[in-house]
Amino acid sequence: MLTASSLKRTDFMQLSPNFSLAEFTASATAAAQRIDNTPNAAQIAGMKMLCTKVLEPLRAHFGKPVHISSGFRSLKLCLAVGSTVASQHAKGEAADFEIPGIDNVTVATFIRDRLPFDQLILENYIRGQPNSGWIHVSYRDGRLRKDVLTYSRRSYFKGLLA
Repeated sequence: MLTASSLKRTDFMQLSPNFSLAEFTASATAAAQRIDNTPNAAQIAGMKMLCTKVLEPLRAHFGKPVHISSGFRSLKLCLAVGSTVASQHAKGEAADFEIPGIDNVTVATFIRDRLPFDQLILENYIRGQPNSGWIHVSYRDGRLRKDVLTYSRRSYFKGLLA
């Protein structure tokens, strides 16, 4: 059985060939505020599914590492960073990321057109600055909403607006 104490010993756990539990749970906010960011077995299963269905295919297609800036967030960490406990990050179903050297619009467009996902958000992208902002993507078991949004200036817009 997977327990919180056994998870601490297995931070080196691979979720998929190119993604580890440690990179999904890393958080400067959690470290600074001493927030436990340890996922349970169901949350780990969600992260594995996200890696298998979305992140590994991205890495294979673009041939470059995917840099995760925010993956799993415990409920307490969600609140500490200004998110909600309903966030898919808290379920292990979402990640914020970039692929260094690849325009975020190019990556988001590839996901939208070619991969299964639940929600895709191009966040804080500035036209003409290919490395600005980041991408939020989620995947969940079951029916996928295929919700595509752009977040800019504290507002959400339908579709990829770049």
